[in-house]
Amino acid sequence: MLLIVLLGIILAINIGILACWSYFLVLITWSISKSPKLEWSARYRIKSKPKISIIVPARNEEGKISKCLQSLLSQDYDNYEVIAIDDSSTDKTLSIISELSKKNHRLIPVKSPPKPDDWVGKSWACFQGYQKSSGKILLFTDADTVHRSDALSSAVNTMVHDELDALTLVPKLLCSDIITKFTLPVLSVFLHTRYSPLRVNNPKNEIGYFFGSFYLISKKNYEKIGTHEQVRQELVEDGALGRRVKEQRMKLRLIRGENYVEALWARDPRSLWHALRRIIIPLHTQKKRSAMMVTAFIFFILMEPFLILPTSLLYLLDNPLKGPLLTINLLTLILMLICTIVQSHFGLLQKSIYGIGFAIGCVVITLCFLISAFNSKGNRVVRWRDRSYFVGTKQHPFHL
Repeated sequence: MLLIVLLGIILAINIGILACWSYFLVLITWSISKSPKLEWSARYRIKSKPKISIIVPARNEEGKISKCLQSLLSQDYDNYEVIAIDDSSTDKTLSIISELSKKNHRLIPVKSPPKPDDWVGKSWACFQGYQKSSGKILLFTDADTVHRSDALSSAVNTMVHDELDALTLVPKLLCSDIITKFTLPVLSVFLHTRYSPLRVNNPKNEIGYFFGSFYLISKKNYEKIGTHEQVRQELVEDGALGRRVKEQRMKLRLIRGENYVEALWARDPRSLWHALRRIIIPLHTQKKRSAMMVTAFIFFILMEPFLILPTSLLYLLDNPLKGPLLTINLLTLILMLICTIVQSHFGLLQKSIYGIGFAIGCVVITLCFLISAFNSKGNRVVRWRDRSYFVGTKQHPFHL
């Protein structure tokens, strides 16, 4: 009798998991099909062309910075400057920026002063770029991003035509290793359900978000939300800035721009791991109880279907609930596969085959959540861009 009750509870949980993945599939399909896309710049005929200051923070990017800057210096927009900030690099990043600046007057090289202890490096570099800027509109982009020649004109024309306070583009996310390619579709299913353009663009919804690889904001509004100084201790500073824009009731638009902007998401499994910890650990330090609930949810959503399947086959034998449990379990795994394939092909614009490796992605994400949740004494260190940040109980990261 006790076994029947226990299996009944497990069956109910698996029905709930199946319902969750059904919801994910409907939501990502709806979002992908209905989300706005960046259009060719000639669609909008704006009379004026405000000056744009493109701010590029760079730390140890000698292998990426040249391609990024060359794509920015090849934009078909007439009125802009590029401010490249070397954030205390230990490689040839600064010399590459300096050499390129000698060949193009638009490029302004900046050597950032040492970062204060209570600032995250990228925010500090972005703030230095803002102080050197002379444009009416600021474009923040990452040093490992490549832009199509009409990306700036298309985005600025859209922003001006639609009278937006801020605009951010969803880039095409690139991955270098197979583990990251298997993990990203799973992770993006969850991110897409929360940060769908349809939610971010809804003025009645409080969710705001910037993609760090491309976001435009007028200098006036950037100063109104407090600049990067207000998010100087945030490890995910772009998301925090987007949130502040929505809190100020500004008009923010998130637009799919995969055909215009490409960004490297993670360079190897190690950077993938730290990218996940960068997202997860602040959650555990700020809202520990909620974070533990999210961790439990992630475990059941991602791993429980894989654990139940062999258990049902090996131990339930002729139990009457074995059939329904196996059916629900198999349907869930099929839905997980469909979700990751859809997200991989239509959401990330990468090969559908990377959705097939969703089991690897489930394991990586679950392990990262569990390890982050059970680190001893609440003391956690995140490595990002060759720096270590301690995220402690006071909810602030500090450079080690």
